[in-house]
Amino acid sequence: MPRTAGRSPEQTRRLVLDAAAAVVRRTGPGATLDAVAAEAGLSKGGLVYHFASKETLLLALAEDQTERFRAAVEAADDPDDGAPGRLTRAYVRTCLDEPLDPHGLRDDILLTAQLMTIPAVRELAHADQLRWERDLAADGLPQDVVELVLAAADGASAALLWGGEVDAARLRRLQSRLVAMTREPTRWSAP
Repeated sequence: MPRTAGRSPEQTRRLVLDAAAAVVRRTGPGATLDAVAAEAGLSKGGLVYHFASKETLLLALAEDQTERFRAAVEAADDPDDGAPGRLTRAYVRTCLDEPLDPHGLRDDILLTAQLMTIPAVRELAHADQLRWERDLAADGLPQDVVELVLAAADGASAALLWGGEVDAARLRRLQSRLVAMTREPTRWSAP
């Protein structure tokens, strides 16, 4: 199928992934390719040119979610920070930095929850979790400090799901405290 003038294959792929995300948030993983194509403003054939099946599309959507988070953590990495815990601090900054978009965060968590009902996505998420565990284990901090800091950062960022409001000052204080914990890990390690 010839591509739409002015739009690259990667731009069309991005358009389809964004459309799929919107449809899955609204209707769940039972979303049809027809609905995604309509949301993207493409023919079903145009969508299938980029994603051969619904399973392929949903797995690509999950991969996109995990890689976007990883890219955000990498972007939050401070190249001047040579101390142990550098990756952990970047992770905390990604979870708690301003501006925190409560609607975007809710949408991302809702999408992830919908996608996690698919076995191939659960396998992808498990592999991604193992990758994070390996990367963070090599970050130079005691495991219990990493677990505590990440649990706090993840929990604070997900609090919006339960009706919490974004309190930027509170999040900045929490971020500062969690980063400080990574700079004095022996103080927080289990006996």
